[in-house]
Amino acid sequence: MFSLQTIFGKGDKFYGLLEASAEAARDSASALVHMFEAPQQTPTLAEFMHARKREKDLTAEINRELVNTFVTALEREDIEALAAALNKITKSIAKFAERYSLAAERLADVDFASRAALLESAAGVIRDMVFQLRKGMNVSAMRLLNDRLQAIENEADRLMIELYRDLYGGRHEPLRVLLLKDLFELLEKAIDRCRDAGNVVFQIVLKNS
Repeated sequence: MFSLQTIFGKGDKFYGLLEASAEAARDSASALVHMFEAPQQTPTLAEFMHARKREKDLTAEINRELVNTFVTALEREDIEALAAALNKITKSIAKFAERYSLAAERLADVDFASRAALLESAAGVIRDMVFQLRKGMNVSAMRLLNDRLQAIENEADRLMIELYRDLYGGRHEPLRVLLLKDLFELLEKAIDRCRDAGNVVFQIVLKNS
């Protein structure tokens, strides 16, 4: 006969899976920062593909466990929503890395590192938010983290406006404008994906507090 502690203990596995997923997202963003620390080297996609595979495997495991677990630590739809949001972060970062690797030689003089650092910060906040879930539904602590995430997104938005002002100034060749716009918008999208994941976490806390 199973005790309630044993049953609910099985549900706790989702905290670990979601935490691992958040770690994979943060690692993917960190790999981007490392790539720009050595711009003279040919970009390699190995780290991004590894993080992407980890994320996909974790998402698949979460889906399997949802089918096989009777009691979950969080509501099933919340687990699914958060897993999907975290998955989209690594997907967006991998897409940027793939595109950038095709145009790296043409854009060696462009500062992508500052945006990558913002993305790493956003992914780090998401990691902290996901790890906070296991500690309890602390609205105040989660609101502080969510505010930090919002501040990062606001800074990213400000930088995008500056980029558009520069691109629309007419001093760049058309191909360069296309490449810069595409790549910076992909970085912006990855930061937006972090914001989306943060919104999911914050809503989970509000619902359960």
